[in-house]
Amino acid sequence: MKSGPFSLVILCTAWLVTASSNLSLTVSEPALPQIASHALHPSLASFSFETAFFISYVGNTTAPNILTSNLLQNLNDRVGVPAEVRIGGITADATFWDPSLEEAIFNFVEDSGALVNTTIGPAFFDAARELLPQGTLITVNLNLESMNFTGALEVAEAAEKGLPNQVAAFEIGNEPDHYSQDFTAKSYSGIWEPWSKNISTALGFTTPKFQLAATANDPLWPYNTPAADAQLDCVSALAAGADNDNTVEWCSEHTYQYSVCDPTRTVDATLPNLVNHTRLAEYLDLWQPRIISVREQLGSQAFVVGEYNSVSCAGHDGVSNTFGQALWLLDTTLYAASINVSRLYIHQGAPLTLQSSTQLNAGEGGFSFYDLWYPIDNLNGPVQVFPSYSAYLFVAETIGRSRTLQIANIYPGRQANGSSITTAGGDTTQGQLVVYGFWDTSLPSGTRFPAKLALLNLQIFNETEKGPRPVATFNISSMLPDPDSEISILRLVAPGADTQLANMTTWAGQTFENGTANGDPTEEKITGGIVTVEASSAVLVVL
Repeated sequence: MKSGPFSLVILCTAWLVTASSNLSLTVSEPALPQIASHALHPSLASFSFETAFFISYVGNTTAPNILTSNLLQNLNDRVGVPAEVRIGGITADATFWDPSLEEAIFNFVEDSGALVNTTIGPAFFDAARELLPQGTLITVNLNLESMNFTGALEVAEAAEKGLPNQVAAFEIGNEPDHYSQDFTAKSYSGIWEPWSKNISTALGFTTPKFQLAATANDPLWPYNTPAADAQLDCVSALAAGADNDNTVEWCSEHTYQYSVCDPTRTVDATLPNLVNHTRLAEYLDLWQPRIISVREQLGSQAFVVGEYNSVSCAGHDGVSNTFGQALWLLDTTLYAASINVSRLYIHQGAPLTLQSSTQLNAGEGGFSFYDLWYPIDNLNGPVQVFPSYSAYLFVAETIGRSRTLQIANIYPGRQANGSSITTAGGDTTQGQLVVYGFWDTSLPSGTRFPAKLALLNLQIFNETEKGPRPVATFNISSMLPDPDSEISILRLVAPGADTQLANMTTWAGQTFENGTANGDPTEEKITGGIVTVEASSAVLVVL
């Protein structure tokens, strides 16, 4: 049974699993609910760039990558602060410092296509400092897997010197739960804790400046079993003494809902599975016990998803490079925020042959199918922006300049135990309709009525389908302080979930295929509180 103060009515004109379904949803009880999140972090929607490919994204100081610059600046313009950037990933655990290196980066690649290691020099951090939006906070991932403390310290020292006042945190190691040495929480913390202490001492830190864990394995469920407790994660590492010297400021874990790292999981990485709220919420709910524990120990903003994307091992062609991923990305970001994830860093890079011997993507030089854009021409395609970038525009527009915005998942909401409502638990739309409310507590009506609503219609509609496109009708009239007041509607839409072109993907009437807005912005004005949302699209309502 659903908990919380919301009353909802679902009316369906046809079976929901068919493409011809038109849906209706009435949302009521507008007050700020007890399940609402902490105040949203302005850099909720952030980025993780694979270390070996960071320069491919930003360019260098003599030849900046203008596309990347424009795409990041678009978000900065809407929120007032830049998206945060993590430089890390699997290649960070094979990255070394060479102060004499004249170029920014050198990647050693074997004839087989395997990227063996990466060397960076002073120009690497020059590029990060000069080419990211001014004031960008950066998390730097240090090499733990090589078990070379001196090498990790050298990179940390170079980052502090090259990025004055910009290093938000250091991570020691990437996905240590996948290392060959088979870390336990105790053995991992026994190395991580003195490294973080000694780096802090060497660099003169007087406050915590480390991000713990960066682990990859999904939590086991149920969570309070011996097998689940034995997992290496933020909570188990803290319990094992990782923060004994007060060096931990944040905890980071990684989420990849689907995978093509092996044939068994590849068959599940489909567009209908991706674009489904029930599947998404059930997946992220696995982290709720950890999020609660970390926030109690380290503070309300302490849990971050430091690396994530739709499909691990570089994405799935026809799935991760579609408008469907934009809808998944929007729903993922907002649902994670609703369960108090502070920031999410979407991973960008290229396939790596060393990730898996059975993966679908061989890693022969092309960039990943899950990337939001290709910064350079590569074997998987030319320079281009993908539809999923538009989801981050939606998030940035929603947060805007507010620093007191709280979010709640209004529909389908949560069960009494705090987890998502499934079909069995009362979601009669089978994960196809989603409503998020945003309350701005700085406004006079901030706790009585939401300032904004996000309405998602996740019914799959492909551009190749014939017949009329289904619509969902959302009745939000009771969410308005004045039923006759005028509201603004901004739409995120493409011809279908399978659309792969940014020039066919519009946010508020504009496309961003060249990195900057094309076309005139479109903001609809309506009264009465009845909002229609096409299948495979989303709407931001400004109340």
